[in-house]
Amino acid sequence: MWAARLRWRLRGAWLAPLAVALTLADALLIHFRPLAGDGRTNLLAALLLAGFLNLVAVAALAPFVGIAWRRARPELPVVVARDRAGVALVLLVSAGLVAAGALHHRVLARDARALADAHARAVAWIGTYAPPPFRRHLALADTVAIVPGSVYRTCAPDPANGRAWCVVVRAYGAVRRDGGMPNAVFEAGR
Repeated sequence: MWAARLRWRLRGAWLAPLAVALTLADALLIHFRPLAGDGRTNLLAALLLAGFLNLVAVAALAPFVGIAWRRARPELPVVVARDRAGVALVLLVSAGLVAAGALHHRVLARDARALADAHARAVAWIGTYAPPPFRRHLALADTVAIVPGSVYRTCAPDPANGRAWCVVVRAYGAVRRDGGMPNAVFEAGR
């Protein structure tokens, strides 16, 4: 009797330690491979999101999946079926976060390549068409995304008079002259 009970307890008590461990792992995953945005997610926010997702999986969904699991295997005790369902759902949450982080990372990498390409084309254009004071300071040119992945604005400053020579670059497309407002002022006005 005790051996059978111990066997069920060992086979059916994985949810609590796994949920804690995967919540911490999911928080680190969300922090280093964010699901949205263009930078890392705050670690506390990542922990809250991971905890919420795992809590929903364990508290809201596991009882129903446990009922379905028990219908498929009626010899399982209710507690064991619910525990196994919770383990499966917590693992599913982690797998979903891995997939979403990988997909978003591809978008970030694509945007970074588009930004580098737009910056290089803008610097070449400014180096060709801008007046000499701006061409001398091409190394100080900065690029900001107006529409990430498709439209960028690059400005070459003239520190002597505080003006800037700016162009708008479409990703893999046209370059056109823009006003002389530096990107810092342009970004503040948006």
